[in-house]
Amino acid sequence: MGSAARRGRAAPAARDCLPVLLLFCLLLRTCEPKAANAFRPNILLIMADDLGIGDLGCYGNKTLRTPNIDQLAEEGVRLTQHLAAAPLCTPSRAAFLTGRHSFRSGMEASNGYRALQWNAGSGGLPENETTFARILQQRGYATGLIGKWHQGVNCASRADHCHHPLNHGFDYFYGMPFTLTNDCDPGRPPEVDAGLRAQLWVYTQCLALGILTVAAGKTCGLISVSRTAVAGMAGLLFLFFISWYSSFGFVRRWNCILMRNHDVTEQPMVLENTASLMLKEAVSYIERHKHGPFLLFLSLLHVHIPLVTTRAFLGKSQHGLYGDNVEEMDWLVASDLMSSLEVTENEAIKLMFRTMQRHCLPSVAFRKPWRGPVRLQILERA
Repeated sequence: MGSAARRGRAAPAARDCLPVLLLFCLLLRTCEPKAANAFRPNILLIMADDLGIGDLGCYGNKTLRTPNIDQLAEEGVRLTQHLAAAPLCTPSRAAFLTGRHSFRSGMEASNGYRALQWNAGSGGLPENETTFARILQQRGYATGLIGKWHQGVNCASRADHCHHPLNHGFDYFYGMPFTLTNDCDPGRPPEVDAGLRAQLWVYTQCLALGILTVAAGKTCGLISVSRTAVAGMAGLLFLFFISWYSSFGFVRRWNCILMRNHDVTEQPMVLENTASLMLKEAVSYIERHKHGPFLLFLSLLHVHIPLVTTRAFLGKSQHGLYGDNVEEMDWLVASDLMSSLEVTENEAIKLMFRTMQRHCLPSVAFRKPWRGPVRLQILERA
């Protein structure tokens, strides 16, 4: 009885406290968004391109020197259970920017053209896709993208810029609207549609040989054909050659360019200077927005082929040009960029180092949807 009486007396007390508890929870829910909005950290997101999961010291590599990135890992956290949405640039970046699989935004294909091939193409990330930059922009952040985009530029004309970064939540853009390819380096063999280009060159040579044979036969009196016919065939051959060479012969000029917002600043770009230019732009952006809040998405060209490396790092690693490029990337991360973060007014810097898919080996077999290395490294430091 005594126990029952105690339970009976406790029940009204609990009922009396219930409204107070509910009110307290309601106040917590009301205050929570205000507290979240009152503190908006600056965000620096650094992305490496085609870096392998085992190519950093903090992930177990003992032969490549990446002390600065290793320090970021030591001061922050390593998020190891991440996969790229695709083993190619265009679809994987579309998924990263939007948080949706690339086939939902139309940035995936079933044929060989799974990545955008031309700056002048009409494909790109649709304007109605919501990127993380747009979300932060709507919340009062200054948003900048420096580096590689590779999500398209134009729709109907070369000037509409409907797929441009400034139409996807970024206030500022400096970098490469396309991507690095071997075509950007005059000393490298072609990469964009290399097979088709080789076929067209063979066809041109065969047709030229045929016309020369006809002309020689007419000169020797072995073939009865008018000069007008020979000249007409030569003219058609010239038009055929011009029709394909005007595109494939100037890939470097069409694709390998640098832009600042909507203006082209270099055409073609000077590869040896690109890394330092982007670093200066990143430092300048941080200094301009040091009072925050800001998002800076630094999308590095390292370590994508053709592995452009400055002389200071050539031959410094044990792994050839690729290793040299990785070690230069580590230097870029730790140079003036990290020093500039110290002057920001908002002392909480959200720093993330993320890699995209790796397909450095130019093997088409590993560029299929379910093939190729897709494991990612993500380092986060607050």
